[in-house]
Amino acid sequence: MSPFARKQRYCRPFTGVTYFKPRGIPLSSLEINVLNLDELEAIHLCDYEDLDQAEAAKKMKISTSTLQRLLYSGRRKVIDALYCSKAIEIIKHEQILERQIKICRYGYRKRNQCLKK
Repeated sequence: MSPFARKQRYCRPFTGVTYFKPRGIPLSSLEINVLNLDELEAIHLCDYEDLDQAEAAKKMKISTSTLQRLLYSGRRKVIDALYCSKAIEIIKHEQILERQIKICRYGYRKRNQCLKK
């Protein structure tokens, strides 16, 4: 256990499946890699949304060095599961806060200002 408490991190709401596994192999006979939701969010922001690490760290409200550690551990777990035919379980810790999407009175997502005035 770490000597310091985990800092709160901001991630998008995750309602997807919690397990990914190789096809045709029962889950009970597989090793499981546990992927934390903050690791998944870091991979999503940097690799899928193609943000640089500084922007992704700002969105998650963490330092860039913390983001780099999340990317390293998350990518390592995913690659290990793909190459070694392991299952991936996605879990959420209590320290993860879900980012809220703000909606204006016209039903649009808020950015800096509303699209309709």
